[in-house]
Amino acid sequence: MMRTITVNTVTLAVIAGLMGCAGMSAQDRNTAIGAGVGAVGGAALTGGSALGTVGGAAVGGVVGHEIGDKKNRK
Repeated sequence: MMRTITVNTVTLAVIAGLMGCAGMSAQDRNTAIGAGVGAVGGAALTGGSALGTVGGAAVGGVVGHEIGDKKNRK
């Protein structure tokens, strides 16, 4: 039950955060999307652990940033 509430809360936060991405650069948008996906993944994999959620967001943000950076180089 708690895991479902945590995942749903994180998902809603990600959706709300992405709604503000209209004025962002492509790289900033990729970083935000990566952090959101990482947070949801981290929460799901660790059973809603706060550390797993924050860790997943950090890793996802870095991956999203690097993907955006590589797209900008082309």
